Amino acid sequence: MKKFFTSESVTEGHPDKVCDQISDAILDEILKKDPDARCAVECCAAFDRIMLMGEVTANADVDYEAIARGIIKKIGYTDPESTFSYDTCKIINAIHGQSPDIAQGVNGVDYDDIGAGDQGMMFGYACSETENLMPLPITLAHEIAHRLASARRHGDIPYLRPDGKTQVTVEYDGKRAARIDTVVLSTQHAEGIPQERIHEDMKKLILSEIPSNMLDDRTKYFINPTGNFVIGGPEGDSGLTGRKIIVDTYGGRCPHGGGAFSGKDATKVDRSAAYMARYICKNLVAAGICTEIELQVAYAIGVARPVSVYVDTFGTGRLHDDTIADIICREFDLRPGAIIDTLGLKRPIFLQTAVYGHFGKPDLPWEQTDRAEGLRKYLP
Repeated sequence: MKKFFTSESVTEGHPDKVCDQISDAILDEILKKDPDARCAVECCAAFDRIMLMGEVTANADVDYEAIARGIIKKIGYTDPESTFSYDTCKIINAIHGQSPDIAQGVNGVDYDDIGAGDQGMMFGYACSETENLMPLPITLAHEIAHRLASARRHGDIPYLRPDGKTQVTVEYDGKRAARIDTVVLSTQHAEGIPQERIHEDMKKLILSEIPSNMLDDRTKYFINPTGNFVIGGPEGDSGLTGRKIIVDTYGGRCPHGGGAFSGKDATKVDRSAAYMARYICKNLVAAGICTEIELQVAYAIGVARPVSVYVDTFGTGRLHDDTIADIICREFDLRPGAIIDTLGLKRPIFLQTAVYGHFGKPDLPWEQTDRAEGLRKYLP
């Protein structure tokens, strides 16, 4: 049976991603000075200004405004004639201390004393569809978006500007990815560039990132489908930290509990448990226990152990789903303190996750498959 699945990505200049990067850059700078800091920093971008908000409790002196301006400059908003530029935009700082009501539930020494920073459910996912065990649609959408940004940064296509979006629709024959049905790409560009030139250049860029055997004469391309895209970034649309949670995860292939990632230290299970769930799923697929798996874990605020663990292998498991759930509980410690230690989440490693996805990048600790060999003992 033929079916279609679509995922999207955005470039680092997208207003939501501007905010995510500022939030995670602040988190990383705080963690450099105080690995035990509590941080939940969010950002709002609108027209000519940035607002920083949230809670920080840390033994660290950090220049929030300088960090924000540095990220905006790095992204590429440097035109002094533009409404939104790193050196002229207004920055409002409303960051304050963490609520003691939350702190009392997450501050502790022993794993059983370090409770979850909030209630909620988190999901992990892995499948054998790509080498990095991610779904193909989100993988290709990220690769095209990253290539678009790279072409701008390196001057390969000089008229490109920082904002942009990509979208890829894959046609499936059963569970097998058969072909690319549709690619959508919208890119901010300089004034006065003919759309015909943009279409030609962007088509070449797309073709450089998608395997030729996945394309055919029925593949559709929509490039800047509304025409001009000169005004972009926060000048064209407001941005918020955490508003691209599906772009950040599995492109919609897996459910999402609703909690964002960027700007949060690892006591916030919205982030750390989602990373741990990906780590578990990836190792189970790498071990050959299944070829596709979705894992849900859920927590109560201030309580260390999860209140539930749920597994669905979509009929691909070599063991029953309930058995796999039991293996997960036996082999992996899902208490927040243990997750932090297992994945080394007190380190300043988070800015690299703030654009082009939190999953599928080989150097991240939750992407390692170091537990796969040990899990193979459970195979029949």
